[in-house]
Amino acid sequence: MNLIETLKDRNEPLFYFGLICLAGAILCLALARVAPTLIVGVNGWYKPFKFFLSTTLFCWSMAWYLSYLPTQTGVIWYSWGTIVLLGIENIYIFVQAARGLTSHFNIATPFYSFMWSVMAGAAVAVSLWTAVVSLPFFTEQFSFLPQGYLWGIRIAILIFVIFSMQGLAMGARMAHTVGAADGTAGIAIVNWSKTHGDLRIAHFLGMHALQILPLVSFYFVRETKWVIGMGTLYLLITLASFFQALAGRPFWKI
Repeated sequence: MNLIETLKDRNEPLFYFGLICLAGAILCLALARVAPTLIVGVNGWYKPFKFFLSTTLFCWSMAWYLSYLPTQTGVIWYSWGTIVLLGIENIYIFVQAARGLTSHFNIATPFYSFMWSVMAGAAVAVSLWTAVVSLPFFTEQFSFLPQGYLWGIRIAILIFVIFSMQGLAMGARMAHTVGAADGTAGIAIVNWSKTHGDLRIAHFLGMHALQILPLVSFYFVRETKWVIGMGTLYLLITLASFFQALAGRPFWKI
């Protein structure tokens, strides 16, 4: 409870938006059980579940880190901008799932094409805005933070921005599977392909570096040199998963 109160105090808008998205993720899981609908061979509710949950983790992570910045004016604008942009994306994904239709790569009608462009634009805008608002982490010292933890945040933000923008590689292909059509046999819920390359794996690893690296650097690997080494290794693994997917090979055979 103390953690929740602290998070709310650090950034109330992002805290409540993350909470709403968490409720949305739980709702999608319930709907996946009681009202399943197949979209490209997969339970359609898993996609909005993943996006809602990922949004919660992203918003709460950024709420926590950005509270360290000495100037909060830009953070306030960033917070509300993120809420609007990701709110539009998540609502559209949910509505399309409820209709039994795809949201991503769907340009079957002018409206769907427009919304696909809106979603892509929103994702790019949040990624670039995150890079801009986080610049002080790379230009200032933050002597009140453990230096290993600070480097964990720096490397995590860098990897996040790179691999959130990697979504453009999927957009350019209008598919996330390489070597086959989307909808091949995949592992439960995330549905990453077991038989072909899947660009979503690198996207997932890169985006969730934002949680993994700072947590590990705060609680376990605290020396700066080891944090940098850990971050470098994480980056190399994520890059390897990306190039392996481009080669059409599944992650499990790396």
